[in-house]
Amino acid sequence: MSLKVAIAGKGGTGKTTLAALLCRCLLDRKFKPLLAVDADPNSCLPEKLGVNVAKDRTIGHLRESLRAEPEKVPQGISKSEWVERLINEDVTEALGFDVVVVGRQEGPNCYCYINNLLRSCIERIGEQYRAVVIDNQAALEHMSRRTDGRVEVMLVVCQPTINGARTAVRIRDIMKSLELEVQSAFLVINRCDGKMSPELRAEFGKCGLEIIGYIPSDPTVEQFETDRKSLMELPADAAAMLAAGKMMDEVLKRRNK
Repeated sequence: MSLKVAIAGKGGTGKTTLAALLCRCLLDRKFKPLLAVDADPNSCLPEKLGVNVAKDRTIGHLRESLRAEPEKVPQGISKSEWVERLINEDVTEALGFDVVVVGRQEGPNCYCYINNLLRSCIERIGEQYRAVVIDNQAALEHMSRRTDGRVEVMLVVCQPTINGARTAVRIRDIMKSLELEVQSAFLVINRCDGKMSPELRAEFGKCGLEIIGYIPSDPTVEQFETDRKSLMELPADAAAMLAAGKMMDEVLKRRNK
């Protein structure tokens, strides 16, 4: 069974950067092939991975096409098989990994049937990979109705602030209210070397999720992002890369217990 890791967090917390770093970590640990899913309408993950994805090669574009022509299915093939084939065509290939972009949100019409069809097809496609990394939008409601389905590991990314701790509590509550199928959920504190005041650590403790990793501020990452360079080319000894690798090793160790 493929490893399925989802990253959640408020916008601006660095979750997309973390998603890219985790893709790099998993590839370094021979989790190939790997599928990176950009489930945030403000699609930034492909750029951080050094991949160009055409605007008409997104799940959102496919969703609109299916809604416009719901009966357009070739003879001799089921609709599910046809949609799966179309999704495969929207997968952008890179070296050792593939990328699929969810893209635009739904319009005012009902998309329930189409979303369920897309979700089941993406889940089947995901099983073809050793690992799947999902960069989610700031809210998590789409996980119960769109394209993410079941998740083995959820990483909630927060800033080392009181507001960050309170955001973690809200995301935990959303996960519970939506009854998401998440096997394990952890906190990741971004732009932090692990040093926090007792008061701040107590605030994060209210969330009830264990902190599994700290990702420090890294000038190398910041320069790469300013220069729009792929984080897949980040030096192996970069501080953020080392921290992400340590965290991923801990995730994998717990998975294998």
